[in-house]
Amino acid sequence: MRDAVKTRRSQAGLSLIELMISITIGILVLTAVTLVFFNTSRARAEIERTSRQIENGRYAVEVLSDEIRLAGFFGELNTTSIASPASVPGASTTDQCSTTVANWKAWLPLHIQGWANAKTNFSETTCPLDAYKAGTDILMIRRAKTCAAGVSGCDATDSNKAYLQVSLCATETTTTYEMAQGTTGLSLKKKDCAATANVREYLPTIFYISENNGQGASVPTLKKIQLTKDPTSNAFTWVTSSLVEGIEQFHVEYGIDSSGDGSVDSYTAAPSTVADWRNVMTVKVWLLARNLETTPDFTDTKTYTLGNAVPENYTPGLGYKRHVYSSLIRMHNPAGRRETP
Repeated sequence: MRDAVKTRRSQAGLSLIELMISITIGILVLTAVTLVFFNTSRARAEIERTSRQIENGRYAVEVLSDEIRLAGFFGELNTTSIASPASVPGASTTDQCSTTVANWKAWLPLHIQGWANAKTNFSETTCPLDAYKAGTDILMIRRAKTCAAGVSGCDATDSNKAYLQVSLCATETTTTYEMAQGTTGLSLKKKDCAATANVREYLPTIFYISENNGQGASVPTLKKIQLTKDPTSNAFTWVTSSLVEGIEQFHVEYGIDSSGDGSVDSYTAAPSTVADWRNVMTVKVWLLARNLETTPDFTDTKTYTLGNAVPENYTPGLGYKRHVYSSLIRMHNPAGRRETP
């Protein structure tokens, strides 16, 4: 009996004090694990936001750089022999988005054109800017597609697209190039003066910043408008598409070659004459990208400077992290034609 009582006593449970200490230690451990998990999750979310912003900023610069480098590419056509248009296309003169063939031909020497900090003198009659963000630049590129229509890897000709055809025949001296919607009337010849010369799609493109992403969300977005076939209606028109979200500022400065040797002599944010636009050889681009979501407990009080533009100041309380991306881009076609071997 004594052995049985002793065994029961040795199997007695924890005391109240021991239980309370155990619970307290367990709560402390659980709290520590929860805090570590919360901080890790928060850090991971911030890394993802920042990584996406970096990716968007770099991609936006890459897209613009690729397009700007091709400005003034018109296949075999050398635009230095084409007379300058009478005035700079825009709202005060002629709609820069005109679908009139005569205007396309007249504006070929103006491989690039821009509007600084506002859409003043930008005609929205034919190509409206969807939710344009005030205080940002607008950039227009004129070029042809790098592949000839119908060849391997390039789209076939289409009556709802614009085309450029250049003569390679030595006896065709009256007309050396033609443009048209579709290919009707494009009959210039190849070097053998017998076969019809290839045609290239004419692709004037406009880049700007919009207040929405095209899907109903109020997110600043880099967009483009391009003269081409609308994939939905099949109409020949200016088609707007969203490129990169989170781009909220866009500034451009243009390098002008006033001496005619292909080297830049000065930079300006707003050339005003036909001669200045025709002499633009390089472009400096600045983009301000932001995170798509706010960062908790973060207030952006920085001042962002984009070239010689007015600094962008953001009101405290907007918890978006931002970064400036920039690039210097040379337009090989107009600059290369001026170089001396």
